[in-house]
Amino acid sequence: MESLASVVLAAGKGTRMKSGLIKVLHPVAGVPMIAWPVAAARDAGSDPVVLVIGHQANAVQAVFRGAPDIRCAMQEEQLGTGHAVACALEALNGFRGTVLILCGDTPLLRSETLKTMLSFHRDNKAAITVLTALMDDPYGYGRIVRDPSGRVIRIVEQKDADPEEQEIREINSGIYCMDSDFLFANIRGIGNDNAQGEYYLTDLLALAVRKGLPCLALATADADEIMGINDRVQLAEAARILRRRINQGHMLNGVTIIDPDATYIDHGVTIGTDTVIHPGCQIGTGTVIGSGCEIEQGVSISGCRIGDDCHIKAASVLEDSELSEDVAIGPMAHLRPGTLLGSHVKIGNFVETKKIVMGEGSKASHLTYLGDAEIGRNVNIGCGTITCNYDGVKKHRTVIGDDVFIGSDVQLVAPVSVGRNSLVAAGTTVTTDVPPDSLAISRVPQINKEGWRLKKK
Repeated sequence: MESLASVVLAAGKGTRMKSGLIKVLHPVAGVPMIAWPVAAARDAGSDPVVLVIGHQANAVQAVFRGAPDIRCAMQEEQLGTGHAVACALEALNGFRGTVLILCGDTPLLRSETLKTMLSFHRDNKAAITVLTALMDDPYGYGRIVRDPSGRVIRIVEQKDADPEEQEIREINSGIYCMDSDFLFANIRGIGNDNAQGEYYLTDLLALAVRKGLPCLALATADADEIMGINDRVQLAEAARILRRRINQGHMLNGVTIIDPDATYIDHGVTIGTDTVIHPGCQIGTGTVIGSGCEIEQGVSISGCRIGDDCHIKAASVLEDSELSEDVAIGPMAHLRPGTLLGSHVKIGNFVETKKIVMGEGSKASHLTYLGDAEIGRNVNIGCGTITCNYDGVKKHRTVIGDDVFIGSDVQLVAPVSVGRNSLVAAGTTVTTDVPPDSLAISRVPQINKEGWRLKKK
């Protein structure tokens, strides 16, 4: 197979975003915008992928740190798309084959479209192929002007188009495919004789036409794919389209999503068959959910691994936690990072956990905080229990053995341990270790002063 490289233009700031973060780093469906066209290029077979970077270059590089196929080229001054591609030449030194030129702000572009474009380009032995789209309202876009044979003879910008050209509905996407020999030989030959004093890739196409080389255009079936993101309105629209694609993929794989338009699932989430997801849920990148689960309305999950047959009840928040099978959470529970729950565990309403391991069959049904704790099997944690894990300087651990019963309103002042098969009475403050098979109770003696209220009156 012929070699393929991609150049992704990502040097601009994106001033219309009105943000301290450059445009291509804004997240779309859970990943930075630039990750989408890079993924499409990789899936189409590109190696290497050259990122042309400028503003916040270090942050862009960090997104792909350690990836062997990613190379970076610096564009110190943003002097147009032609100048950006010229900056990538050194990173492509020694490469021969086909070069894709993509924009870093096109997250909706599919790899299937790029593959179709590549086949079209190679089959027709074109010097340049440009990806286009047909739009009902092409205002603001460059128009594709073809000769009677269908070859592209020029790309004319909106402001330069005559009335007849403005009627053309086929527009330029800014995405190109070209032979590397042609690109390397001619990219430095384009000029900047225009009002902006910039170097444009459209001039490279004009140069190819003057040399009599075949320049072709391929229209994508879905105009959404080439939508560039320039402001927050377009960012939200792109995210909506991507979420719709993601949700459709899950539903086709056997997941029930009751209201796809009100369910927010990021890229990179895995969900098993026969899981049901209710409206208002947000499920973040890196989450794995098993089969036969039910995720009720308003649940937020990020970075979690959830086993089969789990029930996550309404308005619960789960972060970087791991659940075995048949676990019930919520409603309105909060699992903070480092929570590891065994099978058949129950975490009830208004329970918060952090960095705990909880064994099979244990439960904390309501109004409890468990942090920095190791909890055994078949443990009952009563209402209002807290692990006092922080002394103002350091965090300390609580260890609770198997088959322990913790009564309501118990404070476990760490570091402390409770031996297996013990019972801690309601209202107890545990400050020393409890041996196995014991009863721990610490209460101030109750005093009843009869008639006291009558005397006060």
